[in-house]
Amino acid sequence: MTPVPILRRGLPAIALAAVLCLAGASNRLTAQENSSLAPFVPTPQDVVDRMLELAGVSESDVVYDLGCGDGRIVITAAREYGARGVGIDIDPQRIAEANANAEAEGVQDLVTFIEQDAMTVDVSDATVVTLYLLSSSNLKLRPLLTEQLAPGARIVSHAFSMGDWSADQVDRFTDLRGNTRTLFLWRHDGTVRP
Repeated sequence: MTPVPILRRGLPAIALAAVLCLAGASNRLTAQENSSLAPFVPTPQDVVDRMLELAGVSESDVVYDLGCGDGRIVITAAREYGARGVGIDIDPQRIAEANANAEAEGVQDLVTFIEQDAMTVDVSDATVVTLYLLSSSNLKLRPLLTEQLAPGARIVSHAFSMGDWSADQVDRFTDLRGNTRTLFLWRHDGTVRP
């Protein structure tokens, strides 16, 4: 009887381990995606600038970005307007990146990044909330936003509306890359919307 080489004998075990590892990663990814309101797609800087301008951000504002990604919206609000900012993201890698970006821009004392599900965050301190999520995600967040935000708070969404809640202002423009962009602005009037 000829012995089977060790490499060959070990191959099925290695293959099985790899499949189990991939299955575990796939389950983790699925859990992360299920709890995520949108995939990470960075908002181009010129669109960020336009969102903050549309919201009329000033030094007295507290800007919350739900699904903040690399933190560019609240970092820009702090750097350009002196506003305080809070970024919320469920991905720890994005939070680490946002903190590093805030430090690089020298605004770490004006901004805070929190690893948390946006559906569970308290936004009652916000005077401006920015979103670049899916329409379905905006609809899920709408009751939380309208219940917690003070009258006069502004909500700005890049690309996606809030269902039947008519925007106070819609800004359609062509960005620096030649893409058509749409921004929606709502001024919260104190009405809780389901």
